[in-house]
Amino acid sequence: MAKPEKHVLVCMNSRPPGHPRGSCGSVGANEVLFKFQQELETKNLFEKAIISGSSCLGPCNLGTMVVVYPDGTWYNKVTPKDVPEIIEKHIISGQPVDRLLLPEEAWS
Repeated sequence: MAKPEKHVLVCMNSRPPGHPRGSCGSVGANEVLFKFQQELETKNLFEKAIISGSSCLGPCNLGTMVVVYPDGTWYNKVTPKDVPEIIEKHIISGQPVDRLLLPEEAWS
């Protein structure tokens, strides 16, 4: 297996229902991870990217959080419907999906 060009991290962190910080697990992280895996397989992109579930990535109230490395591109509020666009535009063509980018204010 060749070294993949990109590493996609999908936050899988879960907290109890009603937790004030929320969690990616409670807003569909499992489905997002599955969709990334499905798209990677369907398009045979194993040399382009590897997909991993991760623990908490930080801005929990803006989940599902996804980070693409080595670019350091942070996406927020990702749903399974967004995954094909991220794959096509970012993973294949190298262009971030602007409408899903995490705003810098999220770190304030």
